[in-house]
Amino acid sequence: MTLLTGETEVFSSQPVASSRCVVAFLAKRQTAGEPAIYQQQDYQSLMELFEHLEQEGWLLSFRAMFSPQQQGPAMALDSGFAHSWDISGAFEAPTLSAAIAGTVRIEQAGWSRLFTTEWLIGPREFATVDGSGPDIDRQWGFMAFWEWNDAWCEATPSERQEYDAECDVAFKGDLALNVNIAGRHRLDWAHGWHHLGIWEIAAPEVADQAITGHEDAADFMFTTSRHVIGRQRPLSELLLPVSH
Repeated sequence: MTLLTGETEVFSSQPVASSRCVVAFLAKRQTAGEPAIYQQQDYQSLMELFEHLEQEGWLLSFRAMFSPQQQGPAMALDSGFAHSWDISGAFEAPTLSAAIAGTVRIEQAGWSRLFTTEWLIGPREFATVDGSGPDIDRQWGFMAFWEWNDAWCEATPSERQEYDAECDVAFKGDLALNVNIAGRHRLDWAHGWHHLGIWEIAAPEVADQAITGHEDAADFMFTTSRHVIGRQRPLSELLLPVSH
């Protein structure tokens, strides 16, 4: 895969041998209260499926992308307090075909009875980068979808290189805030967005401070972006049926 932008001091490309693909999701409950068609058996089917996916090599949380050998429970962002999506998140499948088939399996296991979902799939482009600091508890997650705008398309190679260097300063600032950055995934093969960036953060204020740094670096001069934030919670909690 040809990189849309080159490697930087912060980001290095994923080894060519890697075939891993992100499976990101933005999901909204189908009604204000959970629909009656979503039942306990659907919940159990989903929990069993996530166990199978893990055995097949899926990474089912942001944390697992950094430490695959220490994978915990399947997780997602509880994002309804700030967005129209009740839950958001991203998994990583071992291959593109597994990613596509996996979304169908998840929907059919009962997910579609609970959520209307936008799925976004694409290969890993840059490797993960750990924040600069102690191993702290990062209970929040942040997702950035972005596309390169017309100004970027019209920029010269030297202008793009200068822009990348400025953005690298901002990303170094993120790492200094002890933000874990899950590299970068590429989405433009099938979606309107070009890329997805995933962060692990300690609190919403960290994301706000980091984005201010990106604004100062004129990061958004060449991009249009969508940002999603939420507290990381186990899907075993988020998918529980509501008792009536």
